[in-house]
Amino acid sequence: MAAVPYDGKLLARARTRLEQRRADNQTEHQRRLAEVYARVGAIEEIDARMRGQMAELVRLTVARRDDMQEELARLRDENLELQMRRAELLVENGWPIDYLDELYDCPKCRDSGLYRNAPCECLERLYNRELTKELAVLLRSGDESFANFDLRLYSDAYDAQLGGSPRQAMELVYGACRKFADNFPNVSANLLLQGGTGLGKTYLSACIARIVSEKGFSVCYDSAASALEAFERQKFSRDMEEAEAAAARVRRMLDCDLMILDDLGTEMVTSMSLSALYALLNTRLIHGRKIIISTNLSDAELSRKYSEQIISRIRGEFLCLRFAGQDIRLLRKGR
Repeated sequence: MAAVPYDGKLLARARTRLEQRRADNQTEHQRRLAEVYARVGAIEEIDARMRGQMAELVRLTVARRDDMQEELARLRDENLELQMRRAELLVENGWPIDYLDELYDCPKCRDSGLYRNAPCECLERLYNRELTKELAVLLRSGDESFANFDLRLYSDAYDAQLGGSPRQAMELVYGACRKFADNFPNVSANLLLQGGTGLGKTYLSACIARIVSEKGFSVCYDSAASALEAFERQKFSRDMEEAEAAAARVRRMLDCDLMILDDLGTEMVTSMSLSALYALLNTRLIHGRKIIISTNLSDAELSRKYSEQIISRIRGEFLCLRFAGQDIRLLRKGR
């Protein structure tokens, strides 16, 4: 799941959501109490007696009386009898035996967000949801799903260079992307989505991102130009606030469960951008964090543009999915 360090603003929003859950559960618990007490006054009386027993237990503990053990045994027996009678009354009147138990979305941390002095998984899931709200740029149309990916937009005419039709090639691409999303995080390879403009690389990235984020994993999406610029700004910006914001973006790109780097090859290639790209790839690969890269560049163009270190990482750690066909955005317009 999401790794530390956390982005302070996103973590605060996650905690706010957790507090709202806790408040909603407390409100529902009070509603249930009022409902039960209104119908069965004996249950309210039992609850009052059990609260009195708790107060008596505190007094006994503080006073340390000689007969404390006998009194404790008496209180225990009385309390058990009251609990049994309370349970009987609930069931007799059509409620589940646990209807008046305190409500928690997360039984591990009881909605506190902390479990064994560390952030609980429930808080991490909420944090990831805040983090993946940044996918709004990627999920802009709202219909990005594998069910809506139309393979009929790709020609079924034989292409000698492909050894089959574009539709057949895209069926393989579609299947690999779907398998990656469905099996995440238990996937071995990263993905390189390679092909010309308008063939569906960004759309299929969005389909993957939607499924992965709905599972509760953190997903970051950025264009190569913008992502690599953040590495530069965190080092060289003279504006402290801008540098801190860039550093937070870099941490998210390095630490998220899935990073989607779009349009590799459109950025200006400098020694700094090459260093940043290698750092992004190498850091994520070392820690086993998955990455999807999309590019319009061919293998030869990638080799000319990037260092051997970067190319070896891509060749060795990525499954290359080659997109085929015509620009589907133009085809949709034609339809």
